[in-house]
Amino acid sequence: MKEYDLIVIGAGAGTKISTPAARLGKKVAIIEQEAVGGTCLNRGCIPSKMLIHPANVLTHYRSLTKHYITPGQEAVDFASLVNRINEAIDHESDSAEVSYDSISTLDLYKGEAQFIDNHSVRVQEEVLTAPVIVIAVGSRPSIPPIPGLADTPFMTSKEALRNTTLPKKLIVIGGGYIGTELGHAYQSYGTETVFFVRDCYLSREDKDVRTSFMEEFTKSHKTHFGTSNLAVTYEEGVFTVTGTSETGETISETADALLVATGVASNTDTLGLNNTDIKLTNRGFVAVNDQLKSTVEGVYAIGESAGKFFFRHSANFEGEYLFNHLFGSQEDAREPIKYPPMPHAVFSSPEIAAIGPTEEELKEAGVPYVVGRNEYQHSAQGMARLPEVGFVKLLFHKETQELLAAHIIGEEASIMIHQLIQAMHHKATLDDILAVIYIHPTLPEVVRNAARKAKTLLTE
Repeated sequence: MKEYDLIVIGAGAGTKISTPAARLGKKVAIIEQEAVGGTCLNRGCIPSKMLIHPANVLTHYRSLTKHYITPGQEAVDFASLVNRINEAIDHESDSAEVSYDSISTLDLYKGEAQFIDNHSVRVQEEVLTAPVIVIAVGSRPSIPPIPGLADTPFMTSKEALRNTTLPKKLIVIGGGYIGTELGHAYQSYGTETVFFVRDCYLSREDKDVRTSFMEEFTKSHKTHFGTSNLAVTYEEGVFTVTGTSETGETISETADALLVATGVASNTDTLGLNNTDIKLTNRGFVAVNDQLKSTVEGVYAIGESAGKFFFRHSANFEGEYLFNHLFGSQEDAREPIKYPPMPHAVFSSPEIAAIGPTEEELKEAGVPYVVGRNEYQHSAQGMARLPEVGFVKLLFHKETQELLAAHIIGEEASIMIHQLIQAMHHKATLDDILAVIYIHPTLPEVVRNAARKAKTLLTE
């Protein structure tokens, strides 16, 4: 048995703890069964954005006629594009693994980790033990029990990001972040995309944003809403997906590719936790307290393993907190984790970004609020860009006038949201947002104009 000060299971966000702890001189083991870098680097955020950015360029290129520019002939070398992405990602992952060799107190183990008791883990033929263990194994695509699906060569996001053959037609099952992002990318490169959606697109977004997104997205993506009773067959290179529509009719689509994007499942079921006293939530995530500690002393969980948030930026935040909690000052060790408002973005087309509750959630909670909304087109940059869709929606507390939430749909939404992340972090009020000078003419003036409309409503 090999003894360590710290074992980290997962080399994604787990490196926010393992590497700085090793540089402090702690003896650290990090265990990873796949490529170093985790989901974000290898099969998530980064490669997907490398695929989506050129797709956005194509989308913009095709809209040039509104600016009296006639595009020429377009040609997409999809295989070369995907190969470039894969080479860049693999290089980053390999470089990260090599960098571990330069830290004498850090040992990397490749393989599946299995707990054999509360503080001992087996990986391949080795047994490791430590007083502190951090579980950071993330999640994987959830595969629904659709009849016939398991017998077909369908893609999840993992395969879709490595696929070098552009299909003529792609069926997407699912209407969440991953499905709409990858469906947008493939459609932009020339694939006809068809969606089977159980309810609606992006169900967790603010209703106004969701409605605007669906109106725009369905212009270029055929969608079957309210589908149920799905079944899949595959014969001679052709997928057939059948189901029942929201009106009770039988629907059927055929395609040469199928993407299943119906959410994620916890990887904690791979860890042999039945050999420990670590308890899970009813969704299969590690149950943790406000210090990210599990039900076993010395065992912690971060990121998707803890099941609180499902973003790399939230996992990084938790990893940095836990490092300070474990190896910082005594004061740090006593502090619970305090999450600031958690932002997110959807890199589809149109792009979406948000922070804070939806209007529907504020209504349900009985919070008095006022809405300030302004369209992109009602701005100087709107006159220049001629956007077909886009608005900023701000929600302020009706009495304190503190900014409670922000929802943006349109160009550069993921950039625009950052000024509002700062505002909410510092508990800014409506007057604080209006007190700043905004460069003219820029898109952030849409934020100011939305705030002005809220001010008008409050003073009427």
